[in-house]
Amino acid sequence: MRKAIKLFLRQAIAAGFLSAVADRFGLWPAQASAWGNWNNFVEYTATITSFIPNSAAQVLAIIATAAEVLFAICLIVGFKTKLFANLSGLLLLTFALCMTFSIGIKPVFDYSVFAAAAGAFALGTMKEKFLEVSK
Repeated sequence: MRKAIKLFLRQAIAAGFLSAVADRFGLWPAQASAWGNWNNFVEYTATITSFIPNSAAQVLAIIATAAEVLFAICLIVGFKTKLFANLSGLLLLTFALCMTFSIGIKPVFDYSVFAAAAGAFALGTMKEKFLEVSK
């Protein structure tokens, strides 16, 4: 059962990342979209990183997006799962803390960001391999 749970966590975290990236590029219908386009996402990035100069928002948005795509691919195929699970946990925890300090705690709970981060960290502790490309 632990192997199935590990696979589920890998795929669920990866799907969450890829869904968010798809939203930034307008690939979700408007009624299902949080941002809907890249510019709205950059504005949101500036909002949740209000302690950093706004001029950095574009770069931070690119870094976050690239990390989410890379982490998702690695989790899907099971490449260095422990590493990418822990990096995913750090990324999600950073996102949660930025949201908390910039816009408040409620959206963090509404979007289950702490739960996703905890799931990623839990995934990083699972030692047995299952449908993974790396040993």
